[in-house]
Amino acid sequence: MIFRVLGLVKPRARPHPPDMSVSREDILVLGLTAGVVGSLVGGLTLYAGLALVVAGSHAGWLLALPAAPFGGALGYILARRLAARL
Repeated sequence: MIFRVLGLVKPRARPHPPDMSVSREDILVLGLTAGVVGSLVGGLTLYAGLALVVAGSHAGWLLALPAAPFGGALGYILARRLAARL
């Protein structure tokens, strides 16, 4: 580069220190944790809500309907926690 020879461009530093980069292990653990926790919480919430509905309590719909978004929200929270480490 001619600009580097003339001293017009400063040499770049590394974009991230090596200890702050996201590894494959972090992504794998995030995916597994989000999947397991989201499935367990969402599934148990859905089960409890539908059990209440079958038993005749319409308040069970308050548990059954938001079960999937609630399980997905836990995965989102875990992903934000991983991104905050960067």
